Order: sequence, then C-alpha cells, then structure tokens
Amino acid sequence: MELSAIVKALDTYVKPQTSPLGLKMFAGDEELPAKVKLAGKDLGKRVAICQAFSMARKYGWTVAVSKEDQSCPIGSVVLGFQPAVDFYTEGNLCDGMYTINKAAGANSEAKVLRFPEGKFRYLVVGPLERIDFRPDLVLVYGSPAQVMRLVQGALYIEGGNITSTFSGRAECSETVVQTLNSGKCQVVLPGNGERVFGQTQDHELAFTMPWSEVEKTLEGLAATHKGGVRYPIPAWLNYQVTFPPKYQKLEELWSVTGLDKK
Repeated sequence: MELSAIVKALDTYVKPQTSPLGLKMFAGDEELPAKVKLAGKDLGKRVAICQAFSMARKYGWTVAVSKEDQSCPIGSVVLGFQPAVDFYTEGNLCDGMYTINKAAGANSEAKVLRFPEGKFRYLVVGPLERIDFRPDLVLVYGSPAQVMRLVQGALYIEGGNITSTFSGRAECSETVVQTLNSGKCQVVLPGNGERVFGQTQDHELAFTMPWSEVEKTLEGLAATHKGGVRYPIPAWLNYQVTFPPKYQKLEELWSVTGLDKK
C-alpha cells in the first residue's frame, strides 16, 4: 500500500494533529535510509526513544537511534541494545518509584517485553509522508476518541476486541516489541517518561498497526465511516431543551397576556 494513501486515509477518517509515523527496526547489516538524522552524529546528543517519536511527528524529521545514540536505559534494554543485567531484572529501577519494593519491581520488569540483545542495530522513525522505506509498523498519536476510531477500524472485518497491556512506563516495549511480536494492533498508553521527556500531552494516547494490519484497518475505517461512525464525533441535537424556571416564567407571562399570539 502506498504511504501517501495511508496518510490520506488517516487524515480523512482520524484527523490526527501530528504526523502519523512509520517505524522500522534495522539489523546491523542493513543500510539506513539516505535521508535520516542519526541522533548522536547529526543532533550532537543522545536522545530517548520517545524523544525521537516526538521529533518525527512534530518536526517532520526521520530519526535513527542506535545503542550509542539512545539515552534511556530502559529503552536500551527494551530494544536489545544493552543487556538486561541483574540490577535491572531485580527491580531496582522500579523500587520506591513505581513499586513498593524490589520484588514488585522485578515482577513489573518481567512483564516488559524486549528484543533479544543484539538483534537490531537501529530504530528508525519518521513521518509517513516523508519516509522512503516500508515501515514495520505505523504509529498514530491522538485523543481517546481518535484512537477509538482506529480500534473500530481494526476490528471491522474480524470483530472481537483488541487486547493491550498498560503499565504507565516503558511504553516503547508496548509500542514496538509487543506490536511486532504479536502482529496485532495495540492501544498504547504513553508513560510517565514519555510525557516528561517526549513531551507527549495529557490528552494523548497512541495506536500501533503492524504493516500486515494497516490496509485492513484503513478499510475498516472507511467502512465504519460510511456506516455512520464518524470523527469528529457528531453531537445529537434533535431534541428540545429545558430552560431555567425564570425563563419558563417569561414564557408563561407571554402566554397569559396573549403576547405569544401576536
């Protein structure tokens, strides 16, 4: 499917405020796209994965991050750029911040899906309308109502529901690893780190589509739109309102005096 057609469909049926993104994981022997900003080399600094997402959707940049470019320790483990050493798996990063103790933290970290160490060399993300590669997944940020429409589109053909997991942290795992491992669309709750460092806003959720599900989801968006399920959500206005008592009294006075007949 042409990337321009995907962008047009999303603009028509979802109307996201920031650019839909295409994301691809590159192994060590794959060449990076020609027009890409390598965080360390071109920006002069390391960035977190969520920062790269925001740069792509708000600035229009195509950004690549590797082990050397990635600043978030959790993100480095999630993408397999760094090993999940005992200090990590024991729950130390959660202890006292997200969980009551290390044992609870270890339970949380055990649920964070991650790629095998060394499987990939780069994560590359860019706006769909500008990238020159076929992405592994499409990532869309939007309001709960906009994400609802994407869910409806994804379920149109087969029905059922979408099963996603939420932890309020390490959402790069849910966005990238869980989507690619499952081959299923995901609703993503951006976590605390993404909202601090990636500046994702309070009202924003995200939705991911693995490449194999994109065309089907867009077909579902078009069909449900035709069936009357729309965004922006139409307000039902065919009713008669009830006004405050003093307003009603004025109408009564008009009626008693016959002024309402003139």
